[in-house]
Amino acid sequence: MTRRVPFLFLASLLASACVEQPEDEPLFPEPDRPVSEIGSNQFSTEDQRDSRGEAQTVMDLAEITPGMTVADIGAGNGYYTVRLADRVGADGRVLAQDIDQRALDRLGRRVERYRLDNVSIRRGELADPKLPDNSFDRIFMVHMYHEIGQPYEFLWRMWPALRSEGQVIVVDIDRPTDQHGIAPKLLFCEFEQVGFKLVEFVERPDLNGYFARFERAETRPDPEAITACPNT
Repeated sequence: MTRRVPFLFLASLLASACVEQPEDEPLFPEPDRPVSEIGSNQFSTEDQRDSRGEAQTVMDLAEITPGMTVADIGAGNGYYTVRLADRVGADGRVLAQDIDQRALDRLGRRVERYRLDNVSIRRGELADPKLPDNSFDRIFMVHMYHEIGQPYEFLWRMWPALRSEGQVIVVDIDRPTDQHGIAPKLLFCEFEQVGFKLVEFVERPDLNGYFARFERAETRPDPEAITACPNT
């Protein structure tokens, strides 16, 4: 059984969300592509996903080990959250984030029922995941990146949340962005524009798509230097 999250860890997460933004907000380009409507929080049933070993495969590819601190973006009902909590163990931490408060409420009840004391929950915003700086070994974005309406701003604000050797894990499908997927070439370009570098990409039919992981580049560009990637 996992142990309770230390108060200071929770306090630091909450404090980071209270930092006021400067009056002059940076301007980011609009994506040159359609955006999928936010769909169901349940990509398919958890039994179906487990029957093909989805979560275990993704966590293995992402090299998740005990003691890591991980963010689950677009956590929904918590399919990955609860499995990540078990994988990182009592010394690890999982932050489950979503913009849907009702989904977070359901997830909160699930976390309490399972007594997952190493899980925290936070509501994000459409263009800002609201993650604390320098906090995560891995950030998961599974079958949800195509639903982000302001990807350049979202990724730019997410960039500082990674630790020095942290990685962003993306699982998605190679199809148009208004059909709940994104072409790998376009994904790579959008991440590169905001200061990430691709370190691995594999097509995985057993994941109903592909697996990609990114690390931070040495610097994050100024918002005005970001150019929208062509949707070709």
